[in-house]
Amino acid sequence: MTIHAEGLVAIAVFYLLILFVGIWAAWKNKHSGEAEGTDRSETIMVGGRDIGLFVGGFTMTATWVGGGYINGTAEYVYLPDYGLAWAQAPFGYALSLVVGGLFFAKPMRSRGYVTMLDPFQQLYGKRMGGLLFIPAFMGEIFWSAAILSALGATLSVIVDINIKMSVVISALIAIFYTLVGGLYSVAYTDVVQLFCIFIGLWISVPFALTNAAVSDITVTAVKRVYQSPWRGSIKKEDTWMWVDNFCLLMLGGIPWQVYFQRVLSASSATYAQVLSFLAAFGCLVMAVPSVLIGAIGASTDWNMTSYGGEAPKDKDEAAMILPIVLQHLCPPFVSFFGLGAVSAAVMSSADSSILSASSMFARNIYQLAFRQSASDREIVWVMRITIFVFGGLATLMALGAGTVYGLWYLSSDLVYVIIFPQLLSVLFVKGTNTYGSVAAYMFGLVLRIGGGEPYLHLPPFIYYPGWTTEQRKHQDSDEMEEIIIQRFPFKTVSMLASFFGNFVFSYLAKYLFESGKISYKYDFLDAVVSSRSGEIMDKTTLVTRGNNIGLSELAPVKPRLSVTLAAAFTRRDTLPEETVEEEEEESSPDFSHNEE
Repeated sequence: MTIHAEGLVAIAVFYLLILFVGIWAAWKNKHSGEAEGTDRSETIMVGGRDIGLFVGGFTMTATWVGGGYINGTAEYVYLPDYGLAWAQAPFGYALSLVVGGLFFAKPMRSRGYVTMLDPFQQLYGKRMGGLLFIPAFMGEIFWSAAILSALGATLSVIVDINIKMSVVISALIAIFYTLVGGLYSVAYTDVVQLFCIFIGLWISVPFALTNAAVSDITVTAVKRVYQSPWRGSIKKEDTWMWVDNFCLLMLGGIPWQVYFQRVLSASSATYAQVLSFLAAFGCLVMAVPSVLIGAIGASTDWNMTSYGGEAPKDKDEAAMILPIVLQHLCPPFVSFFGLGAVSAAVMSSADSSILSASSMFARNIYQLAFRQSASDREIVWVMRITIFVFGGLATLMALGAGTVYGLWYLSSDLVYVIIFPQLLSVLFVKGTNTYGSVAAYMFGLVLRIGGGEPYLHLPPFIYYPGWTTEQRKHQDSDEMEEIIIQRFPFKTVSMLASFFGNFVFSYLAKYLFESGKISYKYDFLDAVVSSRSGEIMDKTTLVTRGNNIGLSELAPVKPRLSVTLAAAFTRRDTLPEETVEEEEEESSPDFSHNEE
């Protein structure tokens, strides 16, 4: 194995820079929130709620612009059967951030929540919050594992070092600075990482474009030269599949703790919205070099390069087109800049996901479900331990590779079909309760799992209209196998069924109990008739008196973090004083109709 010394030096310098910035951010903000009386655990989770526009805009953009984003965009533009038409991530995630900013950022931030799961536990109870934690946790961990695996493969292509070594070192650095500084370290390193991605890829593009082996990309976009035009097309029979995938990105990109962690760390609800819009623009800008690199790969005569022989797509290396272009179409010193960019992209996503998973576990599972009396110091230690454990778990999955991408695809679908409709219900639909939430959970789960998952070799047991079969090469044995392709938009249909199921079963349960058709004593979730049992839930009570969790524990009622909107703003100039009282009434949820 040939070790490229220049590449190793470049990576070492970059990693040391990231580590330094992460430690510096932790030291700089080690006393943040103490003056206002904010708990240390909350400071780690949401950064003291004083993240400004500059750092906030960068960290929210970097959350989406990860290794999967830049590598995946380049791959789809390059693939002959897909092309730019199927590279949906840039516009899908940009619109996701716009929709999140318009409708979700303000109510979540103004109510003083700490994690995405807080409103679920407040309305549906701690048990339902625990159920919803499962798909949210799976999404974060499998995402971290998938992008760490992609990083290892990328580094092995350009630097020719051991994949396992590169994955472990990268993960250890990300875990360490996240462990030390929490969201502050993650946010500040995101600024550096985003600069590295932008500069590294844009430096590489001109050299690759002017390589003698590369044809004019404006010609190859519409005409066949070495392969099908990279502009791509959508076949009529694939239209609904395209729509389904786009809705998955646009709406399924909202209910993630990595997104709401940034929203809830903003210094005001207005700032949270602005950060979402800035990140949407940033996602589009950062996708441009990836699109160009994919187009360059499709416009290259690979026989004229050091890559030689068959094109990457013919060697099943289309997923590696970005690092392959960097290595074989750019000078060595340029490709190493690009390598730093790819490393930055991966680490900027991995650290965020690990922190998000540990935040949800420490607060919504450990504290609110099991240890309501836990001290702040105890919660901090639980977070530190889980950051290390979850980071190690993601690393082990990345080293195993194999089915990690299939697990990520499936878990991201579950976030879309289960958590998104429940988030809609808990924020905007009055009258839903725990019975409807459980029914919605089961509808989404069964309808999505029933459609199967080719990447996991999970056969469907629900054959939706328009299903077909396709021959594909098995990733491990290289043997051809027959898989089922669901062309019906079953993911979006599953999401809609989950949403309407929540509404229908909530009101059905309410009707059955309140009309006397079912006795009150069978309301075992205390979700409908709790007022008749003497356990009245108002805006300051989270669950039943037997397992009481005050709203003060869910969103600490301190001068600047109270449930009033005016106090949720740390920068009072972002909201006219005369509108404070009106906004408070609009943003305060009425949870008096439900208990657990």
